[in-house]
Amino acid sequence: MQRQGRLAGRTAIVTGAAQGIGAHYARAMAAEGASVAVADVLDAAPVARAIVDAGGKALALRADVTDPQSVRQMVAAAEASLGPADILVNNAALFGNLARKRFEDIDGAEWDRVMSVNVRGVFECVKAVTPQMRRRRYGKIVNIASGTVFKGTPMLLHYVTSKGAIVAMTRALARELGEDGIRVNTLAPGLVMSENVVSNPAWKGGVVENTVASRAIKREEMPEDLLGALVFLCSAESDFVTGQVLVVDGGSVMH
Repeated sequence: MQRQGRLAGRTAIVTGAAQGIGAHYARAMAAEGASVAVADVLDAAPVARAIVDAGGKALALRADVTDPQSVRQMVAAAEASLGPADILVNNAALFGNLARKRFEDIDGAEWDRVMSVNVRGVFECVKAVTPQMRRRRYGKIVNIASGTVFKGTPMLLHYVTSKGAIVAMTRALARELGEDGIRVNTLAPGLVMSENVVSNPAWKGGVVENTVASRAIKREEMPEDLLGALVFLCSAESDFVTGQVLVVDGGSVMH
């Protein structure tokens, strides 16, 4: 029998949750009692099945966050099966498979693709879910940015720029949605040893070692390190917190 958790009775949508950090987010929220729509352009059924097998409630949905119709269908399907969304975690983004390169070597098509997924995808999801939250005058939106925004990290200009936009978007949305009872915050991880990062040659050796050396807590960051902060931002414990950025990176960034 599932315990009564901090997200009991809530419905959450987590994008980009078929693998990696997003899958960890979805499972952690379900463990705290949320009914979770596990959304991705990839097959999210295995993650949803694992949540159900563990005693939780979950629904796998295919969704392309850059396609407004697909996003609207995602939100409607989640509401029909699980109830109206109380929580949206905008995790879908391009990062782990990107090649590190000088900004002159990033072509326009790659730049536009990163912006489309990482920035406009968040915009589309927020736009689709807020009507449900406004009707009940309550909601939690957690946008996922990156500690790179505060470090000026080189060789990933498109990615860092996109995550800077997420910080700005969060602050503006928090102002617009506060009177509707909707809290909007940003979770900013450091370099996390996710599946895609571990398998990407660009993140081998010195890059990871230098990142670890920059931290007050000198070890690699794992997906599990983010879960407490995420649940806090999604729960009633943070009901008077909005427009904020919570960096979880072992103390590499302090701001």
